[in-house]
Amino acid sequence: MKLTEWTMEEQEQLIHFMTTNSWPYHGNSHPARELIEKTIEEGGYQSDEVKTFWIENEANEKVGFVKIYDLQDEIPLFDLRIADHARGSGYGPNALKLVAEYVFQLPEAKIRLEGHTRQDNFAMRKTFERAGFVKEAQLRQAWFSPKEDSYYDAVTYGLTREDFLKGTATPVKWDEDFHKPLPVKEELSFPEEFYTERLLIRAPKVEDAEEIWKAVINSDSALKEWMPWAQKKQSLEQITTNMRQAVADFITRKDLRLQLYLRDTDEFVGASGLHRIDWDVRKFEIGYWIDSKFEGKGLMTEACERITQFAFEELHANRVEIRCDSENVRSRSVAERSGYTLEGILQKDSLSADGKKLRDTCIYAKVRQSQESI
Repeated sequence: MKLTEWTMEEQEQLIHFMTTNSWPYHGNSHPARELIEKTIEEGGYQSDEVKTFWIENEANEKVGFVKIYDLQDEIPLFDLRIADHARGSGYGPNALKLVAEYVFQLPEAKIRLEGHTRQDNFAMRKTFERAGFVKEAQLRQAWFSPKEDSYYDAVTYGLTREDFLKGTATPVKWDEDFHKPLPVKEELSFPEEFYTERLLIRAPKVEDAEEIWKAVINSDSALKEWMPWAQKKQSLEQITTNMRQAVADFITRKDLRLQLYLRDTDEFVGASGLHRIDWDVRKFEIGYWIDSKFEGKGLMTEACERITQFAFEELHANRVEIRCDSENVRSRSVAERSGYTLEGILQKDSLSADGKKLRDTCIYAKVRQSQESI
């Protein structure tokens, strides 16, 4: 892997990279072309203060970029971005090591290199640690997310010149060590793909959009009866935008959409996932839809059983629900064949998919049998 300096001649490549990937932990998760052009024009990617580098893998594919700024100061900072499809492949830590090597070999003898991230960005925090950075601060409610209109804690990581040269990571010695440490909330780290006998079940990718779009078109009449989102025909662009959001939500653990593929042929079968998540209670709701050409083969029941297992074993679920219209016989059959218990039927609880009638909602559930505390 290597860093290759970005040049103004590659402006279109940079704009394409920024606008076709999702950035859920940045202030602007989907930056517009005009904003990027303005930033480039104002020297935001190349100047005496700023240098930008492509991150290229062994096949010379551009899998990300890093912008190093405040280069006239003794303590530069950086902004690291990895493409959606390349995340989880180890490029982040290796890129940070190359950034550190570049910074600490500058003739100005920089003192340290630092970066900041949101407290719940566990992937980036692991990237820092694997690259030899040390957590140095946690600033409460210092990171504002405009999209969510919420404040999060900000975490600062640093790498000193001395530690870099020695190959060490010296922990911070706090004056408040006499205080009893507070318990750290468990990191939400888990596998992003798993299997059944016939299916691959995995996290969403933006490039899934076209095959999903084709499946939705093929299944239009069946989906329209039960799915509010299927009432109007969706364009490929709309599906692509939806997939970008799904990827972002998966990364931030707000919603865990899961794609279903046949193991033998790699054909897209349908989508499921864990929704309406309450991480404090460890409660999830399974939703699903299937391409009409795969109906009647037991594939959705197979997927539902495996996703339920994943929820209880990997996510330590206390409760998993399936909610469906009382007249949706196929969906009810999936819940019942998967061993879910019908806990009740809520009368006149929701509108039909087309919004014209009141419908009853069936509540199916599985709960963790042990009574141990959360």
